[in-house]
Amino acid sequence: MIRKLTSGKYRLYSRKKNPKTGRRRNLGTFTSRAAAEKHERAVQYFKRH
Repeated sequence: MIRKLTSGKYRLYSRKKNPKTGRRRNLGTFTSRAAAEKHERAVQYFKRH
């Protein structure tokens, strides 16, 4: 899940909420949406391997 921040950067959040904090886990901040999407694909890949 990618959200645009007020600073203009993009942040990748986990899909599920963190039960401890009730918020989504931050999986990295990127300057471009393409970089965030690329990392999201890498995260999904490593979830399964």
